[in-house]
Amino acid sequence: MANIDSTAAIHSHQSWIGIVQIITAATCWGTLGIFSTYLNQMGFSGWQVTILRIVTAAVIVLAMLPTLWPQLMKLSARQWFGLAMQSIVGVLGMSVCYFFAVSYVGAGPAVALLYTAPVFSLLFSKFLLSESITRKSIALAFMAVFGVGLTMLGEQAEVNWGILLGLASGMCYSLYGVLGKRAMHDAHPAPLVFFTSVVISACGLLLLPETYQTYTQLLTLPLSTWGYVLGLSLLGTVVPFGLYMKALEKLPASRASVFTIFEPLTAIALAMILLHQALSWIQYLGVTLILLAALLNAVVNGTTTRVPRWLKRRQTV
Repeated sequence: MANIDSTAAIHSHQSWIGIVQIITAATCWGTLGIFSTYLNQMGFSGWQVTILRIVTAAVIVLAMLPTLWPQLMKLSARQWFGLAMQSIVGVLGMSVCYFFAVSYVGAGPAVALLYTAPVFSLLFSKFLLSESITRKSIALAFMAVFGVGLTMLGEQAEVNWGILLGLASGMCYSLYGVLGKRAMHDAHPAPLVFFTSVVISACGLLLLPETYQTYTQLLTLPLSTWGYVLGLSLLGTVVPFGLYMKALEKLPASRASVFTIFEPLTAIALAMILLHQALSWIQYLGVTLILLAALLNAVVNGTTTRVPRWLKRRQTV
């Protein structure tokens, strides 16, 4: 009995550590909109902010290469293609759409629109992973859509490119998760998926002349600008993903996703405090509905998880 109690206490302690790691990671992710806004003010476009984030993060994660090299050498052409699609759509596509949305509508509404990802996940999971769509999930999707509609009714948030790009970032974000599940189907560990998702996008960006022009422009600016770039790539990308991976060793993914709600809350709070980007009351209502739908979606999916058909087929082989 004493051993059982001791094991339970250790498990509970580890769970709390995992929760703290998830909340810290989500808080770090919430700073992305702030750093991108500062870089916008320094003269960088949304596309240039994407370049700075991904290429700088790739340089940092190259430290993982010696450890992951044996696994990289075992990948087939089909597996490389799957990881490349996840990188281009889920990382590069999401970053471009999100940072442009921040420049159009501000950090608060942009991160709220990013969290429409569960709505798109319903469709993509149905067609790409053969997962079922429940009535509860459909209801939550409609709640999120209604919330998006309310964010468009504010005094400054109109139906413009910012709204559309924010929705596109949510779509790409959902594809990152769905394509990531397919990558996990090939038994790729999380560090490998993260490494390839950043490095493949960075390699693509290095083929563009604008990448070198962006870093040339960066060299002409004050040293504090490098702090924003490091914050964007290290604090907003590499560190939170590392924390998230460590937390998944202690918590189920469904439970961990609940605590990522601190990301948009952090982004909205920082936008109000540091950038003085206030929303109208109806926009706050819309943001609340979007975040509530995302939270309930995590809770509902955590209690009604079903094994997709493609995984069942793999288990019977």
